[in-house]
Amino acid sequence: MNEMSESSRAGRLRRPLIVLGVVILVVAWIASGMLMRDPLGPPGTKGVGPMHVAVALSRAEPVERLLVLQGRVEPDQRVVVRAETAGQVDQWAVERGAVVAENDLLARLRMDDRGARLAQVVARVRGAESEYEATRRLFDEGHASRTALEARTAELEAARAEREAVELDIRNTRIVAPVAGVMNQRLAERGEFVGRGDPVAEIIDNDPLLAVVWVPQHQIGRVRTGQEAHVRFLDGRRAEGRVRFVSAVAEAGTQTFRTEIEVPNPDEGFPSGISAGVEIVTEVVPAHRLSPAVISLDDTGRVGVKAVEEDDRVAFHPVEVIRTERDGLWVTGLPPSLRVITVGQGFVTAGEKVVPRIEDPGADAARSASPTGAGDIG
Repeated sequence: MNEMSESSRAGRLRRPLIVLGVVILVVAWIASGMLMRDPLGPPGTKGVGPMHVAVALSRAEPVERLLVLQGRVEPDQRVVVRAETAGQVDQWAVERGAVVAENDLLARLRMDDRGARLAQVVARVRGAESEYEATRRLFDEGHASRTALEARTAELEAARAEREAVELDIRNTRIVAPVAGVMNQRLAERGEFVGRGDPVAEIIDNDPLLAVVWVPQHQIGRVRTGQEAHVRFLDGRRAEGRVRFVSAVAEAGTQTFRTEIEVPNPDEGFPSGISAGVEIVTEVVPAHRLSPAVISLDDTGRVGVKAVEEDDRVAFHPVEVIRTERDGLWVTGLPPSLRVITVGQGFVTAGEKVVPRIEDPGADAARSASPTGAGDIG
């Protein structure tokens, strides 16, 4: 009985010793971990000292500031060719879609009685010339009055004017292209009668093309003639042009200004009459390309980025986004170069002392490769 009591008492004394030993081991393990920890620690962690953050060096580059608009491509000239005399369309000299030069023959009208009228007036002119010469000789000899001579002169001039009118009428039976371009439409077919002034054909001049956009009234101050512009056609092709015309008066209904961009098209490769996107280069500014992940707001709601200054203190820089791409943003408002906080910016404030660590450029690129949508901000 006594032996059992002593054994029980010894067991109760050993339990506290075991617990105490376990506690000592745990404390020693924790202490050893704290002593062996990397003093820099991972970025974005905060200990007793300054916060550790990752930074990336960013430098400004010249970037085009664009005004992005949607518009329509139009021909430089759209000319409706009209008949200058009445008659029946006798024949066409060109097919639709044919390229024509200025003064090329397009169609002919029937001559009808124009040949007979010409022969008649030519005979009348000859008779009037004979009468005039005979009267002039008599006047020189004193056998005819000045009044008679003036009458013969008037008859001759009238006959010559009639001949010129008939000759012009015959020339007008030849319908020619007033400008170079493409014969786009026949507006009167063979055998159809046209009167003077009736439309006969349409000529389109696609060189140059005009990309026409309508600039909102709050943006018109950024646009002027001579500015470069990029034109994007719906089939993916691109062309370069320049602003040729900016309207001085806004449209009453939309308060927008018609603006024309001239696009060279010497080989007629681009068609007209289609929609296109237009990017007008309003200025070239220094800008930084950043990942959207580094953009934040300050206490007043301003958009900006946090950077580490030379004294290793955090500074907040407001920025303006001028262009968006799939893998980044272009922003202005920053110094030519700075250390942008890429990891840990959410845990530090402006003026706070930090411990910066230059981040691997590959990691920054991988982080900024997430799609953000493409486009430009005008």
